[in-house]
Amino acid sequence: MEYKKEKKFYLESKREFQDKGKITRQIKGIRLLLMNSSGRIYLQKRSKTKSENPGLYDKTVGGHVSAGDSFDMTVIRECAEELGFPAVVVSPKEFKKLIQVTDKNIIGIFQKVDELSNFQSVRIDQYGNSFVQPFMTAIYVGYFDGAIRFVDGESSGIEVFSFSELQSELHNTPEKFTEDIKFIFKKYGSFLTAIVRD
Repeated sequence: MEYKKEKKFYLESKREFQDKGKITRQIKGIRLLLMNSSGRIYLQKRSKTKSENPGLYDKTVGGHVSAGDSFDMTVIRECAEELGFPAVVVSPKEFKKLIQVTDKNIIGIFQKVDELSNFQSVRIDQYGNSFVQPFMTAIYVGYFDGAIRFVDGESSGIEVFSFSELQSELHNTPEKFTEDIKFIFKKYGSFLTAIVRD
């Protein structure tokens, strides 16, 4: 039922963009960039059959916040559903300590780094047409060292990049990446580091 409502909402939003040149209704969502302890970044490769941004590299996890749910609850649920491991969201102070002392082969440790009230997500359909979907979104970064069991059938998998590899790829072949990941990398790149042992 939730999927049908979501699909209807997107169709109505696209129609509104075609008619008025902008979308007035926002979606509430989350975006996660996941790393392992050595700072390698996991990006999702979107399936070529996706209706939006097909075949492009994107954030590790993205998802819509269901009615009554929080951003934190959503990122934990989406991580379990899409990547197959449990995670916890903690404050920045706790994050610094927990990434040092927690076995990240067992659980992911995440922190919220920002909350954006009007994030403009650029979407490109399979015909090359673009539209902009406004989001209220929370941005998360986190670490996990265990096995990822990628279960999202709408993506073709995960690829792992070092910071410098991703920076170079974004510069040299920007057409391979979503506008979301370009924005997130530019604005929050300082969070994408290896864990330095105290």
